Amino acid sequence: MIRKIIQIDEDKCNGCALCTTVCAEAALEMVDGKAKVVGDFLCDGLGACLDVCPVDALRIVEKEVNDYDPKKAYDRVKDLRGEEAAQKVHGIDEVKNEPSHGHHAHPGCPGSAMRDMTSGPADSDTKSIETKSQLRQWPIELHLLSPQAPYLQDADLLIAADCVPFAYPNFHQKFLTGKILAILCPKLDDSHDQYVDKLAEMFATKSIKSITIVHMEVPCCGMEQLVRAALEKSGKNITIKDYTISIGGEIV
Repeated sequence: MIRKIIQIDEDKCNGCALCTTVCAEAALEMVDGKAKVVGDFLCDGLGACLDVCPVDALRIVEKEVNDYDPKKAYDRVKDLRGEEAAQKVHGIDEVKNEPSHGHHAHPGCPGSAMRDMTSGPADSDTKSIETKSQLRQWPIELHLLSPQAPYLQDADLLIAADCVPFAYPNFHQKFLTGKILAILCPKLDDSHDQYVDKLAEMFATKSIKSITIVHMEVPCCGMEQLVRAALEKSGKNITIKDYTISIGGEIV
């Protein structure tokens, strides 16, 4: 059928990956440093990605393509990002025969848009550092974090189990200061292979300077094995610091 769909000018694309983070249907993916539409049936053609492209490499065109398939988009997003993200896929209410209340879900989730806070002024005041967030980027969920995000270049990477900041009271000052953060749950997230692939791509392409792993003492928090598998797949040799946090909030 002839319908609207996103078209990408590869000559203009600078590989920033911003468009991949706002596409609720995960129709866009980085391939060899360029954004690609991975399946025409995944793109709803509504253009949530247009506003975030800094080089105007995206536009909407009308051409003969497969019809948009919200069910396939839902399944893909669920596999890549989890159920909560999949619920934001455009048109999924109609697929599930649920009331749409006269409107569709927002085609792009603003909460997933990439933000780089690393360029702000350094804060040398000790009291201020103790009370300020040390978060340097958004998003932080590994599900949503693009391996091609520019702030990963030459970064000190902190990979934390998502329980850690709640158990360890001084998380920001002890671990997060000066680092780029990725959080996940090794037990509950059904994305082990995808996480290994995503981390391996980061390690291989972004000259990561160091890796800090912070996980809980419970046996099911198998963070170290996941990260080391990704490191082996990347073929890189990167320094790893590994910290274990007790349920009582102490470094073991």
